[in-house]
Amino acid sequence: MPKKIRVAILDDHQSIIDGYQYRLGQRPEIEVVATGRTSQDLEPMLSAYKPHVLLMDVNVPISPDVLTPFPILNVIPRLLQKHPDLVILVISMHTEWTLINAVLEVGGSGYILKDDRAAIQNLGNIILSVAHGGIYFSQRIKDQLLSHQDTAPLLTTRQLQILSLFAANPELTAAAVAQEMNLSHSTIRNLLSNAYLRLGVHNRAAAISKAQHLNLIPSS
Repeated sequence: MPKKIRVAILDDHQSIIDGYQYRLGQRPEIEVVATGRTSQDLEPMLSAYKPHVLLMDVNVPISPDVLTPFPILNVIPRLLQKHPDLVILVISMHTEWTLINAVLEVGGSGYILKDDRAAIQNLGNIILSVAHGGIYFSQRIKDQLLSHQDTAPLLTTRQLQILSLFAANPELTAAAVAQEMNLSHSTIRNLLSNAYLRLGVHNRAAAISKAQHLNLIPSS
């Protein structure tokens, strides 16, 4: 990852975009390279500016003339297929379990509630973390995700396989692991994010360390 993390922002409220730009503008490691207010802005700014992180609301309208919310969840997998290194961080007011889980399943790297003041104030650090492979969920979102998974094993077989591969070869990329396991890149992201949540960690190195400590995967 280069010294400056390029960020694009998609939100239908200009005042919110301005607030994010002001906060991120104070971080020399981050550069906001593009902003958009409707879904028709999305693909052109991704292609033109190639951001590392897309900070987005899931409820943006299709266009200035068509205010119907854009079905972004159907589009995220296509975006990640076309831009496999793109990191998607959702900021939204919506707390519905189905929406949050869908963002996770399609490969989002985090979900921040717009009223989570601590997270918004720490937005620069969160972006740096997800840009380097971490995840971030507001505490209320994290609690929801975990409450719906309490009956499942700590980690699935596939999650253990992925962490074992990374532990054995730290230089592997998520794309390489996806090819090795014959899974999509977004599926690998989903499995990793879910594993981080269950282990109570925010990045791959911490997940591997904790899984080894719990004797879930072999120690190197």
